Amino acid sequence: MEIASCRILHTLGINNRRSSKYHQTPLNHLHFPPLLSYTCRKSFNFRGNSLQFKKRLTASGSSLQQNSSQQLAVLLEVEGVLMDVYRLGNRQAFNVAFQKLGLDCANWTEPIYLDLVRKSTGDEEMMLILYFNRIGWPSSLPTSEKETFMKSVLREKKKALDDLVLSKSLPLRPGIEDFIDDACDEGIPVVILTAYSRSSDKIARSIVEKLGEHRISKIKMVGNDEVEQSFYGQLVLGKGVSSSLDEQLAKEARKAASAEKQRIAEEVASMLKLSVDIDTSSPEILKKIVAAQRAGAEFAGVPVYNCVLVSGSQSGIAGAEHIGMPCIVLRSSLTSRAEFPSARAIMDGFGGADLTVSRLRNMNWL
Repeated sequence: MEIASCRILHTLGINNRRSSKYHQTPLNHLHFPPLLSYTCRKSFNFRGNSLQFKKRLTASGSSLQQNSSQQLAVLLEVEGVLMDVYRLGNRQAFNVAFQKLGLDCANWTEPIYLDLVRKSTGDEEMMLILYFNRIGWPSSLPTSEKETFMKSVLREKKKALDDLVLSKSLPLRPGIEDFIDDACDEGIPVVILTAYSRSSDKIARSIVEKLGEHRISKIKMVGNDEVEQSFYGQLVLGKGVSSSLDEQLAKEARKAASAEKQRIAEEVASMLKLSVDIDTSSPEILKKIVAAQRAGAEFAGVPVYNCVLVSGSQSGIAGAEHIGMPCIVLRSSLTSRAEFPSARAIMDGFGGADLTVSRLRNMNWL
């Protein structure tokens, strides 16, 4: 029986001493994508928009400048990057939820919605509290059931938003199609990550479909199935990797600690009357995000350190930072006031003075 070599595990960034049990994974159960080795580091500066960048670069046998199209890949998230779902559909979804719950007096015009977003800093539960404190809560609603009522509204809102996205009536972000076309024309692999979408893999793929069959045929999509099929997914997430009782107990302990961290964060934010974006992702969620990003690099055929993640979420950025993948943030309605200290650049959109393929080239990431 062939055994997975330590060199391959090192390429994936797995510590051999701590992960020795992975070495016994039978190769006949694994499918190996092209793997590239990395050999060098380089620092650089990009002065556009007064931003500076530093990046570890990788090469395989020749300088990156000599083989640029094969030494750069772009990984795109869906929500916030391909489409600003919450800016375009959230207000409509709230109004649909109000109607389904028989709240005929509740209707959010755009000025009302924007005012609530500003005053609540985007906290949707606080938006409901502010609104119904202003116009009056349903007369038949006991005070003790206000929290249950708000959860019902938010649940119906989510369903309405998902239906709105699936209807394909919402447009993509301006410039995204040209960005993908330019990348493909220059031979840069483009991978769209649907595996850890806020909604679901299915809804994320429905957004991707708006790119059209012509573009989809040139790019790669990495959803849950692709993650499981990837080398990293089979090695780390697959059924063939055994786990001891101690490891299972440690995993449960980490889950409990993360849940307690989330509770404390929400309690402090409530006391201070703030809405804060705190990274309280559980280890399991982070593990899923990391697996999707590593799978994206595998399907692109480019080392992790030469992939650029274009992200619109704190969780995606946390995953990229965890594995050393450089990240560019595209601001959206959900992240307009958030801070991203680990991002290499923060931009407002595609095209013009913002994110373009030529700008990536000029960053000297190659």
